[in-house]
Amino acid sequence: MARVTIVGGGYGGITVAKALDDVAEVTLVEQKDTFVSHAAALRAAVDRDWAEKIFLPYDRLLTNGSVLHGTALAVRGTTVEVSGHGPIEADYLVLATGTAYPFPAKHMESSSIIAKARIERVHANLEQASRVLIVGAGAVGIELAGEITSAFPDIAVTMLETSDKILPAGDYKPEIREAIADQLAQRRVKIITGDSLGFLPPVDVGVLSPFRVTTQGGRRLEADMWFRAYGSAAATGFLSEDYDEVRHYDGTIRVDEYLRVVDHPGVWAIGDITDVRESKRADAARAHARVVASNIADLIAGREPGTTYTPGTERIILPLGPDGGASQILRDGVRVVVGSEETSRIKGEDLFLGFIRQELGIEQEA
Repeated sequence: MARVTIVGGGYGGITVAKALDDVAEVTLVEQKDTFVSHAAALRAAVDRDWAEKIFLPYDRLLTNGSVLHGTALAVRGTTVEVSGHGPIEADYLVLATGTAYPFPAKHMESSSIIAKARIERVHANLEQASRVLIVGAGAVGIELAGEITSAFPDIAVTMLETSDKILPAGDYKPEIREAIADQLAQRRVKIITGDSLGFLPPVDVGVLSPFRVTTQGGRRLEADMWFRAYGSAAATGFLSEDYDEVRHYDGTIRVDEYLRVVDHPGVWAIGDITDVRESKRADAARAHARVVASNIADLIAGREPGTTYTPGTERIILPLGPDGGASQILRDGVRVVVGSEETSRIKGEDLFLGFIRQELGIEQEA
């Protein structure tokens, strides 16, 4: 039976692993001891119930394959060196390591116990804070502002964005920016655009310690806590110099239309680490995963890969807490912006947790 190793057990990684479990000897390599549903990580920072819900076991994901918990140290051909396990050989290798992003949007700790403790400290600090600064008004910063103002409506939130508009990246209609800005204004969120910090606050993110900073534009800002909502980095540092020719300055790696890593036979890549021109989203990673799983299944069956990937129309589901937000979706082939009610129904209420539990083979909670 063909051997498939998948490095990274995020949204895309589990999709590939599950799709190939019946036709290949699948090994999923993941450094964390649980799956972390990062789509709900910001909710977890403000709601203790969610802090437990986002950490989910892998033990029911695969029927035939296995999940190895360890860190990928190096890749040579289709062989991965994994801490605590040695070299894992395969016929096909799928790289699905995603991106690193500042806490609390992503948890980089291997131990869920440590990650939960950090979340609890942030929650306790938010309970005592009266002023919060969020640096960055992209999707993450906006969603974080929504979660904080929903759970702690008395906290005064200030957002600082270098660009001259919120949601600076992505092909979004003006209506979604207007809808989000209006809702944030109703929550008394102060948005400053076209300015940046002169220096970083003298305290770590999520720590309760009043501070004062000055922006490049001369504004003086005071807050009790701050969060950094910018600065993602593709997690490809474990790849050797063999990948330097296909690795871009931002760490993403070059793939062809079949999502094969260019000039690396037998190696595929999905999700945030690819150089596919689209926003980095969980649903895009899952779409990549379906393409790669289909192509590897073709090869196992003795066929040429038959599925290519084309980025879809830019979309975004942007909740502001459980019952606010706005979204840009595709309806009858046309991009439309919908408001808080539909956004809540699509994502805001459950943050896709029910779907992820189903993917992992976990029974739904009563």
